[in-house]
Amino acid sequence: MTFLRLTIVLVLALLSAPSFAQYPSKPVRLVIHFPAGGSTDLVARTLAQALSESMGQPFVVENKLGADGAIAADTVMKSPPDGHTLFMATNTAMMQVPLLKKEPPYDPVSAFTPISLVGRYTFLLVVAPSLPVSNMKEFIAYARANPGKLNFATYSGASQLAYAQIVKTANVDMLRVPYKGEIPSVADILGGNIHAVFATPTSTLAHIRDGRLRALAVTLPSRWPLLPEVPTTVEAGMPPINVEFFAALFGPAKMPAEIATRLSKELNAIMARPQIREQIDRQGFALAGSTPEELGQFVKQQLGAWSRGFRDAGINPE
Repeated sequence: MTFLRLTIVLVLALLSAPSFAQYPSKPVRLVIHFPAGGSTDLVARTLAQALSESMGQPFVVENKLGADGAIAADTVMKSPPDGHTLFMATNTAMMQVPLLKKEPPYDPVSAFTPISLVGRYTFLLVVAPSLPVSNMKEFIAYARANPGKLNFATYSGASQLAYAQIVKTANVDMLRVPYKGEIPSVADILGGNIHAVFATPTSTLAHIRDGRLRALAVTLPSRWPLLPEVPTTVEAGMPPINVEFFAALFGPAKMPAEIATRLSKELNAIMARPQIREQIDRQGFALAGSTPEELGQFVKQQLGAWSRGFRDAGINPE
């Protein structure tokens, strides 16, 4: 009888335990906090399609806009931690929201389960060709000669920090115009309503090549091969930017480590494929994976770097 009871207990325990081997057992929501058509959206959709094929269930990109990514973050935080709702977040949601709110809606370390770093963004400082400037030196001189008359679009923590560094180091007066996304800000430059913005190649490269936008600098350690004539921000006279403009994959807090590890391995294998790298390289996005543990440490390190960057640029919590 004792043996029978023990057998029954073991069987029941096995039946009630979560079956990580069957994950995912239904479609997976991949939540992002930028509009469709932008760099983050295109990277997410490319990776989602590959994950759908490799893991046997649809990975569906869901664009949740608003509050600098806090709405998307809230959606993920309130979802069951079973790996079927994931968050591809950028430094905007992970750094700007917690650091620039007097009452932060979440702690990026404790509110999410780290899965894998996805990569780093390239940003270009672009201006309307109607401005009589061809390089960074001329842009600063024009801004000084026309205080308060240049409109500079920002739509994320990265673009706001870059804008603030220009204003502070060059001692210029430019009007910051906040946007909810990169695509609308670039559209307004093309429409003549905005003079400058830091934006990704996804939304700017074609317009740079056809002369509708002018690139003054690129936020990379060395020049970007697709636009070798454009200097780096340091070459153009700006101070080094010591923060990372990144995207990474997270799940809700308390997601099983087995699921996070499996997702990390699947994603890193996908990002190693030459055809995937070639497709995403064209977006000006440098793929770079990690383990869940490495991402956890990276987030903590970046919180310190972004906090110092915001403080040095004079950007205070609101």
